[in-house]
Amino acid sequence: MGDFLAPFYQLRWLDLLDIALVAYVVYKVIMLVKGTRAMQMLAGLGLVLLTMVAAQQLHLVTIHWIIQSFLASLILVIIILFQSDIRKALARMGRGPFFSSHEDVAATLEEVVRTTVSLASRMTGALIVLERRIGLADYADSGVRLDSRVSRELLISIFQVTSPLHDGAVIISGKRIVAARCVLPLSVNVQSGRKMGTRHLAALGLTEETDAVAVVVSEERGRVSVVVGEKLTPDLDAVALSSLLFELFQVPGKKRSRFLPRERRRA
Repeated sequence: MGDFLAPFYQLRWLDLLDIALVAYVVYKVIMLVKGTRAMQMLAGLGLVLLTMVAAQQLHLVTIHWIIQSFLASLILVIIILFQSDIRKALARMGRGPFFSSHEDVAATLEEVVRTTVSLASRMTGALIVLERRIGLADYADSGVRLDSRVSRELLISIFQVTSPLHDGAVIISGKRIVAARCVLPLSVNVQSGRKMGTRHLAALGLTEETDAVAVVVSEERGRVSVVVGEKLTPDLDAVALSSLLFELFQVPGKKRSRFLPRERRRA
């Protein structure tokens, strides 16, 4: 037991800091690629590594040699496979939600609240997706790229029925509108989606795969709902919507609204 713990006795605080920094970087990389094609490719590479280990243990010389030769140029393979994802990740690092101030996040959320309340009063349907830790690059690629600052005027104009961009979801990352007319996966949960429209099913489908927050405005009833973590909170007024969004994004300065009972957090 003493021999097992011996290396830990020699650890310096700089070693612990080094380990913590590496773990943090790995975590951030995983969060950046989670929910994108890059994550699927990384899973495939992991399967290749497991196959190589199994081939070595079973003395499958030919398979082991082929995989080892392939992995010899692994860095080059990763750059070729992930070049678009690497470019997008580097472009987002300086302006992503991790680097946004509380003031920027609060301003974005307030614009979203003002937009949804205005659209609801006009019985205009909308689906606004707010990115959090998991990247939504693949979903943004399905729509029309905008890369514009969040504003109520722009969001309202996008969701007007005469606009060519009104059909689909708007994706917001940090303080930027990344894309509009985005196609989202529909929920396969028939029980929860039995009496829901396409926008609500799309919001549920996205939150089944990511940690994003989806704000839905129903054009039939003019009511606002928030979907996060596969849970739908319906019939929110301006105060309750603002309170819930500020709570979800951990922005100080907003208290939980008394208009938002906890039992309504589930559909």
